[in-house]
Amino acid sequence: MSVSSDLTALTRKLISFNTINPPGRERECAHYISNLLENGGFKVSLFEFEDTRTSLVARSGNEGELPICFTGHIDTVPLGETQWHADPFKGETDGDKIYGRGSADMKGGVASIIIAALSFLKTAKKNSPITLVITAGEETGSQGAKHLAGLNNALGQAGALVVAEPTSNYPLVAHKGALWLEAQTTGITAHGSMPDQGENAIYKAVDALQKLMKIEFADSPHPLLGKPTLNVGTIAGGLNINSVPDRATIGIDIRTIPSQTNENIFSWLKSCLGEDVQLKRIVDVGSVATAPEHEWVQDVFDITGAYLDERPGPRGINYFTDASVLTPAYGNVPTVILGPGEAQMAHKTDEYCSISKIEQSFEIYTELMRKWCS
Repeated sequence: MSVSSDLTALTRKLISFNTINPPGRERECAHYISNLLENGGFKVSLFEFEDTRTSLVARSGNEGELPICFTGHIDTVPLGETQWHADPFKGETDGDKIYGRGSADMKGGVASIIIAALSFLKTAKKNSPITLVITAGEETGSQGAKHLAGLNNALGQAGALVVAEPTSNYPLVAHKGALWLEAQTTGITAHGSMPDQGENAIYKAVDALQKLMKIEFADSPHPLLGKPTLNVGTIAGGLNINSVPDRATIGIDIRTIPSQTNENIFSWLKSCLGEDVQLKRIVDVGSVATAPEHEWVQDVFDITGAYLDERPGPRGINYFTDASVLTPAYGNVPTVILGPGEAQMAHKTDEYCSISKIEQSFEIYTELMRKWCS
């Protein structure tokens, strides 16, 4: 088979594994990838943070050599309520498009780094310093990456990190962090005809909402990521109309920039909302930024520039990736987010990835490996 056929076949195979998170169930997909990489010369270790929730780390190279690390996640988001025209688990193709849940975010990118790594080891030195980190649970707060980072030497070392998230193969050097919170208010239930006998949790939530609407971050905008943001995404409260509600919850999505720490934001917001509001962390991952003038980043710009319309310049993105965990775990190594999917297709009905972009990413990843290992 040709490399192009291999890339399409593996992308389709990865799409066929239903790894919708929740519940995830990435184990079968992870074991399939593990077998491929072991047969191709990698030393592979599998790690489960919950039953069926499996990540893997695959290594090639000698002790003491800093490898280049490529990472991607194999969990996907739910399908949504809208009917799909394409089967979300078959990887159906139509011209240059391959359809399926996770095709863009990010099984096309995972397939590309796997085929690139296997192909490179066939033609290069068998001990070329390359590491692949394939994670479970990224979509719900980088659970798999956090699990790996918390284990003794599960990740090993790395000198640079490539995250194969959807960027249309444009290298990005920064992304925002995320702090998702559940704000809860409580009251005392009573009959709706006697509200003075109770304490209304929804009224307390309304007070909290008014405070949230006035929140302004004092931090100066980041040159690539702009300002931090806060969005109220959900609100729920009460069980029936004719009762005073004794509980209400507000879902808060804060996107952070490098000048902030999530811990400081949490403490500040808790103080702003007051004692009537209890805050609970749902997702807590930091922002990432690599200096675009870094020598390795400039190498990445040089290599990708040959495949794009122009030489790339410094850019960032608002979504978060496993780099939030892996970059600091590897000692704040230079990091780029670079993958074949289109960010606009992520999480959408009838999600697809461009086959030609997957093939292009294979070429880029191979050149990055060659440059690093030369």
